[in-house]
Amino acid sequence: MIMKENCVIKTENLTKEYRLGVIGSGSLRHDLQSWYAKKRGRENPNQKIGVSKYSDSDRFLALDSLNLEVNRGERLGIIGSNGAGKSTFLKLLSRVTAPTEGEIRFRGRIASMLEVGTGFHPELTGRENIYLNGAILGMSKAEIAAKIDRIIEFSECEKFIDTPVKRYSSGMFVKLAFAVAAHLDAEILIMDEVLAVGDAKFQKKCINKMRELAMRDDRTVLYVSHNMNTIRQLCSRCIVLEQGKKIFDGDVENAIKIYLGNDSINTVSVDYIDQYKEPCKRNDIELLRAEFYEKTDNRFFDNDAMTLRLIWKNKAEISNLCLRIEVFDSHRYPVTAFVTENFYSGRCGDTASMRFKLDISRIVSGGYSTRYVFYNKENPNLGFENVEIAAGLGFTKITPNMNENPWQKSWGSIYMDEIETEN
Repeated sequence: MIMKENCVIKTENLTKEYRLGVIGSGSLRHDLQSWYAKKRGRENPNQKIGVSKYSDSDRFLALDSLNLEVNRGERLGIIGSNGAGKSTFLKLLSRVTAPTEGEIRFRGRIASMLEVGTGFHPELTGRENIYLNGAILGMSKAEIAAKIDRIIEFSECEKFIDTPVKRYSSGMFVKLAFAVAAHLDAEILIMDEVLAVGDAKFQKKCINKMRELAMRDDRTVLYVSHNMNTIRQLCSRCIVLEQGKKIFDGDVENAIKIYLGNDSINTVSVDYIDQYKEPCKRNDIELLRAEFYEKTDNRFFDNDAMTLRLIWKNKAEISNLCLRIEVFDSHRYPVTAFVTENFYSGRCGDTASMRFKLDISRIVSGGYSTRYVFYNKENPNLGFENVEIAAGLGFTKITPNMNENPWQKSWGSIYMDEIETEN
């Protein structure tokens, strides 16, 4: 695997697979008992009551063929829902665990904080743990001694630095652990949700420090968090993981839009039959179902066309039915609307089905939702505002080529044509 000159981390087809319910959940004695019972075809004596049983074929891909390049000085945010593979990726980078398949290479030393107090010995004092962490990273005692005063000052733990860390609060753990990681000579800094424990003032201090390390010293920072504000403040680039796969790599704001709108990626249809808690306001139609036509998920890449199918029942004679399909972003702000008028007429009692092809090519990357507004301008018994507004399907728009222009930030939700100029 060849790495470019400025590249410090590169992965190719990086995969991590776990076997569910196998040996490794208890002591060696219990594992041997479980193994022996399994070989003889007997029930596991250590199986907890009510816990699911797994076969040898039950496997879980925590990370699935991840290809990624990270350059020197980048501040890379990694976001995704719980179980998306974020922490697994960082553990592979930190060599806590080994990949099942694929390859990973990096240049330089890695300082990682995968959880509060990583690498700390509870019986040692804060000062002793600073030397211990430095030694783990390959630094000499003299190198650590030259920086220890700055580390202690940054940690805000001067008063307790000679106290065993087992007496520290979780916030003090974070402060000291971050101070050590940030001041020791590691080219790559990995952080996994650790700042969530610290107070707001210290979080801001840490983010400023990481940004300073990346911009001034060309350190590379990989940061995992569910706090989108800290992602915005720190990161210059962001990837989104979902079910072990990378689904987006590029601009931070677009990545956040995709993450916030990606709650139900497999939702391709919604049934309305049992959802009417009150009588339908319209007396001419009843919406039965909405679905993305011939789709297995609700992701739309680049210039994919969206075909939406709606099914409804006529409760009266229908003439010149109109429809407005509204689109909202992840913050519930209106983005755009598609309108078709006088597109359908039918008899009372009929069930109608129609597909609507929507051009969403101008919508930027992000998570969106829809809703469907039926109206009839010609029916005197139904005023224009007396319409049925049904909560619709959500979809995620992904534009992979956004990374070609890393300088481009999000300027809204719609792409426009280039400006024409005249002399």
